[in-house]
Amino acid sequence: MAFQRFFLLIGLLFSFGSTLAQSNNSLSGTITDAQTASPLIGATLYLTDLKRAVTTDVNGQYQLQGLPKGRFLTEVRYIGYVTKVQAITINGAVTANFALAPSVTEVRAVVVTGVSSSTEARLNPVPTTVVGREQLDRGSATNVIDAIAKTPGVAQISTGAGISKPVIRGLSFNRIITLNDGIKQEGQQWGDEHGIEIDEYSVDRAEVVKGPGSLMYGSDGIAGVINFLTPDPIEEGKVIGNVSTNYQTNNNLLGYSAYNAGNLNGFNWAARLSQKVAGNYRNDYDGRVYNSGFRETNANGYVGLNKSWGYSHLAFSTFNQTVGLVEGERDENGNFLKLVNRNGEAEEETATEEDLKGYGIGIPQQRINHFRVASQNNLVFDNSRLTFNLAWQQNLRREYGNPVDTEEEELAMRLRTFNYDVKYFLPHWGAWEPTVGVNGMVQQNRNEGEEVIIPEYRLWDAGVFAFIKREFGPLHLSGGLRYDYRRIKSDALFMTDEDAFTANPEEAAETKFNPFTTTFSNVSGSVGATYSLTDNLSVKANVARGFRSPNIAELASNGRHEGTFRYEVGNTALKAETSLQADAGLTYDSKHVTLGVNGFRNNIQNYIFAQKLTSVLGGDSLSGDEDDLAPTFKYVQGDAYVYGGEFTMDIHPHPLDWLHLENSFSWVKSIQKNVPAEMKHLPFTPAPRLDTELRVSFPKAGAYIRNWYAKAELETYFEQDNVYSAFGTEMPTPGYSLLNLGLGGNFANAAGKTRLSVYLIANNVLDKAYQSHLSRLKYAPENPATGRMGVYNMGRNVSIKVVVPIG
Repeated sequence: MAFQRFFLLIGLLFSFGSTLAQSNNSLSGTITDAQTASPLIGATLYLTDLKRAVTTDVNGQYQLQGLPKGRFLTEVRYIGYVTKVQAITINGAVTANFALAPSVTEVRAVVVTGVSSSTEARLNPVPTTVVGREQLDRGSATNVIDAIAKTPGVAQISTGAGISKPVIRGLSFNRIITLNDGIKQEGQQWGDEHGIEIDEYSVDRAEVVKGPGSLMYGSDGIAGVINFLTPDPIEEGKVIGNVSTNYQTNNNLLGYSAYNAGNLNGFNWAARLSQKVAGNYRNDYDGRVYNSGFRETNANGYVGLNKSWGYSHLAFSTFNQTVGLVEGERDENGNFLKLVNRNGEAEEETATEEDLKGYGIGIPQQRINHFRVASQNNLVFDNSRLTFNLAWQQNLRREYGNPVDTEEEELAMRLRTFNYDVKYFLPHWGAWEPTVGVNGMVQQNRNEGEEVIIPEYRLWDAGVFAFIKREFGPLHLSGGLRYDYRRIKSDALFMTDEDAFTANPEEAAETKFNPFTTTFSNVSGSVGATYSLTDNLSVKANVARGFRSPNIAELASNGRHEGTFRYEVGNTALKAETSLQADAGLTYDSKHVTLGVNGFRNNIQNYIFAQKLTSVLGGDSLSGDEDDLAPTFKYVQGDAYVYGGEFTMDIHPHPLDWLHLENSFSWVKSIQKNVPAEMKHLPFTPAPRLDTELRVSFPKAGAYIRNWYAKAELETYFEQDNVYSAFGTEMPTPGYSLLNLGLGGNFANAAGKTRLSVYLIANNVLDKAYQSHLSRLKYAPENPATGRMGVYNMGRNVSIKVVVPIG
């Protein structure tokens, strides 16, 4: 990895050593209320591609100095008003005034994921949803995926409260690209019980692209892309901060986060320190679920320069989590069992009340440490722009399952990845906006534990692409092509007569992994259009080809690790998945109603999934140690197609703009071709979901309360009986409904400055006992006292959040 660090250092020296001259280009103007023409104090104007921001003064005026020449998208924001987006050409001293309308809906959010440069969401042909800071504050979550899981078309595969994996339109695992500030997050994401190593408190907004993302990011983009973005750099001359806390009653979760950011003469920085601790969650059927607690300690931030030549930032993050792994074993009375050390032997005994109440984490457990350092750079020339991002990250995942020696690392995998991403935004060819680029990664995995379930390997891949877009009045076109090449080299591993691992074939008594080298190459592409029929009505369509190379677990896994209920076997004969997805959508926005309809069909060749194996006697094929046998699953593949869509409707009857009735419906079906009926539906397909929310919100109440709201929400999950039932792989799940309530707002001083923000959220108010169809704990052992299969999801949970701004 030394050469990767060398290139990272060269990138940093080049970016920070840039001595391009300052310019005399500037942007200034006023931001006012469109109805009253009064100035808006503290409104923000943000240049997305330059990461430059400014707020208005007491007269509603703003000014940005030292800007590069070019055409850039501006985003004007103010709480309680519709965000305004406008492209502005900077050349000399430019004046631009903005009049904002009071907010009914937020439909013009700027997105930066999956496109060449910042683009309005409504103009992006690929369906894209932005989950903003306000929406995140008004919800209650236990991890970063849980925080966005109510987005239409999005779901989560969960393993208790601490571990969630995203699902987009019925596809999950390595079919979704997760980005952290635009850089691919690389951990052991192939595992069922491997969550996303991103601090929930660090996320300012999340952009969800519901469609193939292979064009811009390569392999793994069949389902879509989720980009978690930290707060934008603040304006020149300011230093700010905040402290936030969160308490949740169900599992006694305590969360704290402290944030500081500043910008002095172009030198800007941000730093955050967060901590979260949670005990065992409870529900009406299981009581407290033993070993379902977790704790996190995270830090992240950046330092950088923003000048007329562009910007250069050096960012870091460290994510550290310890999480209990629920096994769900119980005694004859239905009480959970725990593993203990009894006279040097591992035995089971009933968990006590003290075990269930505190913040202790038992055996088995896993500890995750993810460290990342990234250089993010944007150099602006007269008619073009170059961005290059370099990142190095290390993911260390350790699992502990021996109560006799609680520090024995039964499983330990150290994954190191070097990412690179270079884009050149060429000068415009008339009205065409072309972009070319190259990105990829170099990756290495090492095993350091007592057990091994995947081999050590080295991975190298690279992709080149070209993208272009253009506007023809109301018609917006975009598309591109990409070529990728990936090479995976896996090492051999053997076992001796003493059951020790060795790489020497002469000492081998048994082969654990055979060596192999495999390559995958693919062409992907996308073409789409958005047409504005009127100011209120637009239609869009997109066709994209994506692909996914098999991951190392699918190719070569051989073993069981704690927290799973199966023994997995890889298949080196697997081919790459390819997909062809067609999307179509319609958006209508008026004073009284906002309506969105999106439909899709995704044809997938060589879809990879784990299938349970049967023994010669007809029962489950069991593998593993004699005292720890588990059902055996082998990775197989076949052709499939997935189709469905989302429907959203927000009724806000004018002039009652404070009243909202929001509805969204998501559904997806996944079909495997040419197979028996019990194998027809693909695993992990989410149930249809209907969300209905009634909300009232007001800009002020009295002299000291601002932007307060109250809401009631009903989440309805329909029965899911379209399951992969072959070999007992999946079971149907009955439908259920959850009632949630929320209340919150800002407390301000006489001048209107926020001094305190408070959010009160109650989820599952009626304490409904239910099992999500995508909960892996649903397949935990049966409760012998009740006959119920598995462990149920979290019961009633009341959350209170307090955010105190500083500076």
